[in-house]
Amino acid sequence: MIKSIFIFIQDQIISMKWLNTLIGNILSNFSLSDTMKGVIQFFIYDVIKIFVLLSVLIFCISYIQSYFPPERTKKILSRFNGISANILAALFGTVTPFCSCSSIPLFIGFTSAGIPISMTFSFLISSPLVDLASLILLSSVFGMKIAIAYVVVGLILAVVGGTVIGKLKMEKYLEDFVKNIQSNADIEIAKMTKKERLIYSKNQVLQTIKKVYLYIFIGVGIGAFIHNVIPAEWIDTILGKNNWYSVPLASLVGIPMYADIFGTLPIAESLFYKGAGIGTILAFMMSVTALSLPSMIMLKKVVKLPLLIFFVCIVTLGIIIIGYLFNNFYFLFV
Repeated sequence: MIKSIFIFIQDQIISMKWLNTLIGNILSNFSLSDTMKGVIQFFIYDVIKIFVLLSVLIFCISYIQSYFPPERTKKILSRFNGISANILAALFGTVTPFCSCSSIPLFIGFTSAGIPISMTFSFLISSPLVDLASLILLSSVFGMKIAIAYVVVGLILAVVGGTVIGKLKMEKYLEDFVKNIQSNADIEIAKMTKKERLIYSKNQVLQTIKKVYLYIFIGVGIGAFIHNVIPAEWIDTILGKNNWYSVPLASLVGIPMYADIFGTLPIAESLFYKGAGIGTILAFMMSVTALSLPSMIMLKKVVKLPLLIFFVCIVTLGIIIIGYLFNNFYFLFV
C-alpha cells in the first residue's frame, strides 16, 4: 500500500502524467503528423509542469527562507568551523533558490562578514547546483532515487570543493575590495509578520519566473526537438554511457551556457529518453548550473585568476567523476 501511494505521488502529482495524457487526448482530435503532435505535446506538457512545480516550490522555499535573511545566516554560519561548517554552508545552499550569478552577491556578503573562505565556496557550489526544487523536478523525470543521489553527490562536491580551497589557504586570492567591505552582520533583523512572509514568498515566485521563463521556453523547445526529431541512434553514438568521452564532452559543452536547472531539465529529459547516459546528462546539468560562463565572469570580479582557475578545475573534475559514477552504477537506481 505504501509503495502504491509513493508511485501515485511520483507519477500523478510530481510527474503529472495525467496532464500529459490529457494533452495527448486533446491533440488526437487534430490532423497532425506524429512528429508534430509529439513536439507540441512535449512542449505544452513540460512548460505547464515546470511552471506549476516551480511556483509551488519557490513559494514554499521562500517562506522558509524568510526566517533566515542574510544577516541572520551570517551569524549562524560564523559560529561553526571545520568540516561541520562546510556541511552547514552546503546545506544552506539547498534552501536558496539562486542561479550561479545570483549567488555571488551573497558570497561577497559572507566573505566580507569574515566567514571562512571554505564555507563561502561550499555555499557558492551548492546554491545553484542543489536545492529543494531540483530534488522535486529531477524526481519528476528520473525518479526519486536518482534525484536523491544527485542532491547527495552535489552536496559532497560542495563540501569537498570548499574544504580543499580552505585547506590551501587561498584567501590571498580574493580581491581587496571584498575583504574591506564593511559587514552589516550586526544589523538588527526585522521581524516579518505571517502576511509579510506570504507577500515576500509570492514576490519571490514572480521574480524567479521573470528571470527564468525565457530559459524554460528555450530549454523545452530544444527538448521537444531532441525528443521527437533527432534519432535515438545519434544520441547513443555521441552521448551513450559506453562512450568514454561523453561525460567530459557534456561537462565542457555546458560551461558556456547560462541557465538553471529549470531550463536544462527539458533538454536532460529528452536526452534521457533518447538513450544518453544518466551520468552524462547529470554532468551536463551540473556544468550549466554551477559553471556557466556569465557567472564565471562575475566571479572573476571578486576573486583573482589563480583562485578562479582552481575553482573551475576542481568543480569540473568533481562533475566528471560524478558523471562516470552514475554511468557505471546506474543499475543501483533502477
